[in-house]
Amino acid sequence: MAEVDVITATISAGQSLSTEADIGSKSLVGIVIPAAWIAAAGGLSLQMSPDGGITWCEVRTISGSAYAIAYTSAGAASIEIDPTTLRGISALKIRSGTVGSPVNQTNTVILQLVTRLVF
Repeated sequence: MAEVDVITATISAGQSLSTEADIGSKSLVGIVIPAAWIAAAGGLSLQMSPDGGITWCEVRTISGSAYAIAYTSAGAASIEIDPTTLRGISALKIRSGTVGSPVNQTNTVILQLVTRLVF
């Protein structure tokens, strides 16, 4: 097993929520956003599944606020994520925008989720 892996999650044109990405026992350490990305007020938000993709819930911080990635620009970017923040989440979906204000992507976009083992 490689220490670093890249897993894709696709947001289809006209949608705001990606397909499921199973990152297994690794931690999310980055998201590579493609050039076709449409700016989303509120950045990006996440859903996780505690049961292998049957039930989905919003990822929240310990204080109860929605976990948000504050990238609100259009176009390509590489976003670093503290690997300890989302440790233990093995199945996730990425949303363009927030749960209250999702932003549909005009084009299909393929996000690259960079994962690695964290001890």
